[in-house]
Amino acid sequence: MTNIQFNKYYKFFNILSLSLILVSLILLVIKGLNYGVDFKGGTLIELRTSEENSNISKIRDSFNQMNLGDVTVKQFGNETDFIIKFEKKSLNESSFIKNIKNKLSNSIGNDFDFRRVENVGPKVSSELLRSGVIAICLSLAAMLIYIWIRFEWQFSLGAIAAIFHDVIITLGIFSLFSLEINLSIVAAVLTIVGYSMNDTVVIFDRVRENLRKHADIKIFQLTNISINETLSRTLITSATTLLALLSIFFFGGEILKGFSLAMILGVIFGTYSSIYIANPILIVLKVTQKSIVKDEKE
Repeated sequence: MTNIQFNKYYKFFNILSLSLILVSLILLVIKGLNYGVDFKGGTLIELRTSEENSNISKIRDSFNQMNLGDVTVKQFGNETDFIIKFEKKSLNESSFIKNIKNKLSNSIGNDFDFRRVENVGPKVSSELLRSGVIAICLSLAAMLIYIWIRFEWQFSLGAIAAIFHDVIITLGIFSLFSLEINLSIVAAVLTIVGYSMNDTVVIFDRVRENLRKHADIKIFQLTNISINETLSRTLITSATTLLALLSIFFFGGEILKGFSLAMILGVIFGTYSSIYIANPILIVLKVTQKSIVKDEKE
């Protein structure tokens, strides 16, 4: 068994985490999130051109001249693939897209292909956004209820603090770099909640077990022993999960990059928070064997 003194540095990492949470909240309030077509409505086109017509500036100018509202053009995987997003201005989808193709042909020629077209109306997008927020809130509430029943209230506070830490900082990073938030990112956030809770519960189980076995050891040292005892399991789980996610990030295509990035951040922060967010709360609250036994009797 390893004997790394994790708790020796918990105050430093707590200050670091609080700073990151504060910066993330400021970014979320001031800069906000870059909502994708799923949440703000509009049209998304995946465009493939020939090598001669793969000039992003020319393509952007062509779409800007069509009076489509806010237009963003990004290279998508290969040099000849692009993602174009803009506000939809017509309810007649077939004639609307046909009109765009005709205008684009006049600008860059006929050597292009619309590989994918997605349309989301403002009413549907607002419902999707509301449903996404509700899903995240319900998952957090369900986790709170589970951990409250599964453990004593001190452990519950630690677990919930770790979850909020992971979700807020992940969203803060997406806000900082203006990364797109769509339905796949909501799915990633929900998965992050589950992963963070699972990692925390494993350590908490060992802490509670050691509390019953070692009444003479103070919580500061006892949590450190518990972390070391579960460290190999934590590292193996995190490493294997990251290997799969990194493969998706680098080889899964542009569509999966946002989802895999959110998951990668969630695994890293989830592993970190189970050690330096959840467990320090037990130390601050001075959990002892007596408090555990008392709660169990009640």
